[in-house]
Amino acid sequence: MSKIKIFSLGGLDENGKNIYCVEVDKDIFIFDCGLKYASGNMLGIDYIIPDFSYLVNNKKRIKGLFITHGHYENMGATLDLLSVIPNLKVFATKFTKYVLMEMGVNESNIYEIKAHKKMNFSHVSIFPISVSHSSPDSVMYVINTKDGAICYTGDFIFDPSMMGAYDMDLGKIAYVGKQGVLCLLSESLFSENVGHTSPNHKLEDLFKKTIKNAQGRIMFMVLPTHLYTIDEIFRAAQNSHRKIVVMGKRLQNMINFGLKEGYLNIEEGMMGDLSNINDSNAILLICDDKSSPYSAMNKIYNGYDKFIKLKNNDTIVFAEPRYDSNEKVLVRLENDLAELGCEIVNIPSDKSILHHASSEDLMQMIKLMRPKYYMPVKGEYRYMVGNADLAYSLGIPRENIILKQNGEVIEFDNGTLIDKNEKIKVNDCLIDGTSSEDVGELVIKDREMLSENGIVLISATISRQDKVLLVGPEVTTRGFIYIKDSGDLILEIKKICSNVIERNITPNYVDYNKIKTEIRDELSKYLYEETECKPMIIAVVQEV
Repeated sequence: MSKIKIFSLGGLDENGKNIYCVEVDKDIFIFDCGLKYASGNMLGIDYIIPDFSYLVNNKKRIKGLFITHGHYENMGATLDLLSVIPNLKVFATKFTKYVLMEMGVNESNIYEIKAHKKMNFSHVSIFPISVSHSSPDSVMYVINTKDGAICYTGDFIFDPSMMGAYDMDLGKIAYVGKQGVLCLLSESLFSENVGHTSPNHKLEDLFKKTIKNAQGRIMFMVLPTHLYTIDEIFRAAQNSHRKIVVMGKRLQNMINFGLKEGYLNIEEGMMGDLSNINDSNAILLICDDKSSPYSAMNKIYNGYDKFIKLKNNDTIVFAEPRYDSNEKVLVRLENDLAELGCEIVNIPSDKSILHHASSEDLMQMIKLMRPKYYMPVKGEYRYMVGNADLAYSLGIPRENIILKQNGEVIEFDNGTLIDKNEKIKVNDCLIDGTSSEDVGELVIKDREMLSENGIVLISATISRQDKVLLVGPEVTTRGFIYIKDSGDLILEIKKICSNVIERNITPNYVDYNKIKTEIRDELSKYLYEETECKPMIIAVVQEV
């Protein structure tokens, strides 16, 4: 019999940053390692990753990281984890391995796996099963223990028409269910959507109609790892006598790999090159980026793209997910494009470019797996509750449905749930630019202060020998007031600073720290009384 612990370091009550850990006796198995893109109010933060402190402290017990598929919400923080645990083994299917290497993960860390090939780890085995998703070679994982299987679905939908690298092995899933599933961890993002996700995820007919009706060029904005959507565009363009031009090295590399490995198919002669960009029958595939949404089209609109200049008969298709946090950016861009005369096509509200399990998909997975315990994961808490309600409607007792937050640990002892209220400390790590270091909340608070009230810089120079004020105090402001229109205010600031400096200078000693502190304190009070603003005040006092 085994002692099993399950917990999440990210992904519960949030969208993205998915990372789930299963401890079997002393061994730790990590499933997915994703990031979450920052919203617009995060003030310069590019993305958010999980806190890896627990994993670093227990790295000798980790058997490996197992990635379900090649989307950044599920594998985007892998490089960050490897920076603190360099020898970590990463298990991934062929396409996911390629995306990891494109991110910068060293190939020596990656162990390529195939669906339905068991991996043994002493008394535990890991069995990947192919599932249908918008990323090829997606898998779910079955952790076989002495007390039954722990299953993590990753992202999935049920669609019998998805074949090849997008196929789902229902037989293997049903077989695992018959063998006995102790606990099923299943995604929750679309739990409130009634019915199956299929066929609402199929967009080929929409793309065909758009291509047929367009009078000039067509520009498709796509995310590079959504190969299923890109393949639908290729299929829709068949027999249209249009040339497809791929823009951007990153997207070109992804498509070349997809064509080489058979994930994508395209008719001979359909691919164009840069010489076809201005042709009226061209289809341009433009790579977008979730970390800076619609930046590629904004660049084109503002005239900064060195290849593409917009025409008033262009058709723009936003063939990518639409998120609430980016709604304002998209609406503003659509208005700008409409003023130029461009035709704009969005994914209709009754369609979805995302391939996540809706209510009927989730219930079908539960019926196939027949778990003793059920744990909703992936998604905001209301979606997890909706997922839990679906499980209850299928007869799983409330006490066997597990709703947790990040860091909260559930434990099984000899196959029975024991809730010890154990909790692992978890935090968000805020990443700015290429640095792998956490920016921290204090920096964010400083940025909030600067964005709301600006900054005032006071500079002065004191003679080291004579102990007298030589230069200044000079006042510089950014984001606070316009100096030319605030002469009286600036003079009063200089007067306050001069008084502070003079009274802290003695013939033998200058207390620089006291000068800086008193300047900040007195200026803060004065500026709030005059302006009701609290700018960041920095005093720089030096001696020569």
